[in-house]
Amino acid sequence: MAYRGKEMMKKVLKKVGENNLTPGVKESLKKSIPDSKVVMGRAKRGLFAGRHIQFGNRISEDGGNKTRRTWKPNVQEKRLFSYILDRHIRVKVTTHALRCIDKAGGIDEYLLKTPFQKMDTEMGLLWKAKIEKMYEELGKMEVAFFSPEDEAKFEQGFKDLKLSEREARKQFRQQMYATIAKQKQAEEGRSYISFVLASSDDYPDKVVANY
Repeated sequence: MAYRGKEMMKKVLKKVGENNLTPGVKESLKKSIPDSKVVMGRAKRGLFAGRHIQFGNRISEDGGNKTRRTWKPNVQEKRLFSYILDRHIRVKVTTHALRCIDKAGGIDEYLLKTPFQKMDTEMGLLWKAKIEKMYEELGKMEVAFFSPEDEAKFEQGFKDLKLSEREARKQFRQQMYATIAKQKQAEEGRSYISFVLASSDDYPDKVVANY
């Protein structure tokens, strides 16, 4: 099912936030999504990199008869890691889009380098606008560098933390094994007492003699 580009523009502005976008980004979005543009319905759910359904004819070998047919893009569901978001993104992409992402150096670089005119999907426009906004916020932040001595202290602190975690796990395992051994001893003692009581009912003279 196809829909107009005007509807896609409204959805993108609603998700990103119209007040959060700079005037230049907003104008480029309007230029890349004209009101009369018709986009495939499934395109809003992935990154297709310009690949959509193609139409053509199937020609028979004998008589040259033509029948209408379609070629659908090769769409795969992948997990792509985003450094700016520090997590994996599960998204549907075409094989052409995967090659473009590998060539760009990652999903973040692909979204930043690709112009809005080539981002003809709702998801691509949304993620591009969102990541550009996050990179702009990161550019305004101050960066602090640590001295080599501080870095060595941090590394030593991480090592001590790992050692303490290992020691805590070791103590927990020892306590767990000790409780399991006590439970086994208690069960064995109960079974022995039940055996003695049962034998005393059958042979009371022999049990008393043994005691």
